[in-house]
Amino acid sequence: MGDMKMNTVGRPSAPDFDVEATSFHTLLGGRGLLQSEKLIFEWDDYHRTGVDFADIAIDTSDLDGLVRGDDLNLPGLTEPECVRHYVRLSQKNHAIDLALYPLGSCTMKHNPRLNEKMARIAGLGDIHPLQPVSTVQGALALMDSLAHWLKTLTGMPAVALSPKAGAHGELCGLLTIKAAHEARGQGHRRTVLVPTSAHGTNPATAAFVGYTVKEVAQTADGRVDVADLASKLGSDVAAIMVTNPNTCGLFERDILEISRLTHEAGAYFYCDGANFNAIVGRVRPGDLGVDAMHINLHKTFSTPHGGGGPGAGPVVLSAALAPFAPRPWVVSAGDGFVIEEHGEADSAANFGRMCAFHGQMGMYIRALTYMLSHGADGLKKVAEDAVLNANYIKASLSDLMSVPFPDGPCMHEALFDDSWLEGTGVTTLDFAKAMIDEGFHPMTMYFPLVVHGAMLIEPTETESRAEMDRFIAVLRALAGAARNGDVARFKGAPYLAPAKRLDETRAARQPRLIFS
Repeated sequence: MGDMKMNTVGRPSAPDFDVEATSFHTLLGGRGLLQSEKLIFEWDDYHRTGVDFADIAIDTSDLDGLVRGDDLNLPGLTEPECVRHYVRLSQKNHAIDLALYPLGSCTMKHNPRLNEKMARIAGLGDIHPLQPVSTVQGALALMDSLAHWLKTLTGMPAVALSPKAGAHGELCGLLTIKAAHEARGQGHRRTVLVPTSAHGTNPATAAFVGYTVKEVAQTADGRVDVADLASKLGSDVAAIMVTNPNTCGLFERDILEISRLTHEAGAYFYCDGANFNAIVGRVRPGDLGVDAMHINLHKTFSTPHGGGGPGAGPVVLSAALAPFAPRPWVVSAGDGFVIEEHGEADSAANFGRMCAFHGQMGMYIRALTYMLSHGADGLKKVAEDAVLNANYIKASLSDLMSVPFPDGPCMHEALFDDSWLEGTGVTTLDFAKAMIDEGFHPMTMYFPLVVHGAMLIEPTETESRAEMDRFIAVLRALAGAARNGDVARFKGAPYLAPAKRLDETRAARQPRLIFS
């Protein structure tokens, strides 16, 4: 990639870039110690196994003819081949254990190994949801403790633990709000107000519940337009959905006024808690007038991301909504805990249940471990350091990369737009692809939608200054290359990744599927 040079402010400038130097091809497609690897279904070894078994005659008379007639067609791998296959695949992915993972709005923080150790404790890591309640008293006590601390941190009197992730939590919150309105003869309220900068799941969830969604404008400084909100609040509005801090990485200064106007109109205030990491331990959403808020345990409380789960999105509820929380509930029975399903507390008021079983025990254990190991002062420090780190990145890049809302500090994530790239021939996508060649996962791109060519960076509190300086140095070098007309560096990027630049739209619409 050439020698790294130092510019006049002591930061690395763009190195010389030789596209031809990246075109060297190895015999087997690997790159140094990074091996080339096929997909599992591209292996041809369907007729062998890693372990030899003698032929076994099995009585299948009780299967009523439902016996597999064809081969299973799974590749037969030895144990070393199987381990190597997945290790090689893992080397093609970025990971939080490899480097900073700057995805804005995702809170990709380090997961303490203590959490993982606790989640594997015998008696917690190996329980089954259908075990007798008498055999899982420790698990129920843990859930009760987690619920206590979630309520304490948010200043809310009730919590539903069962939702599996953020959008599932939104669904829980809106179904609770719907049940509350219907119980009070307000079922005609069928509108939900959502700011333009909201997470995409907010309007989608409202529509899924059957509500009509109306958009609320934002002001020039990236916050909710209170005047526009007030003009749209009426007897038809069931709720508003506001993210705070919002998706532009900014705290809603008028949050108390937003709450007051909403409640005066007879609606409920739903807060998207995806960005709770920025205020945990410092601000209690209940004190801001929030009625319902989901908490992504897999974000704020450091349980693992990725692969579609597992996640957990408990929903804290105000006193007004608490009676309408979904079943089941963990209840202290004096001599232990029970899972309340059909008792006196169960009435027509609540909307039923969210899922077959109560929730994600592994997520509960990791989150509670994180809370107890940090303590109140430590959780407050989490928020402070997350905000400090984001502002450090913003301050370190804002002389080269344009900031759409420059006035004042940001919260937990730094937002840039693409106006600084005008005339360079380089786009946000090009810039992100070039980051891959430098060993960094790109930031969140083109989101929030209200900012053109958005680049949203969230370092979280777990990154050291040294690691952030390394990340900043790369972005400054790339920004310098873009400004200096080195377009070739960006248009073909990534050059060094296992998969080169893809037609991502075509790949999504016309995938090449490989299966047996």
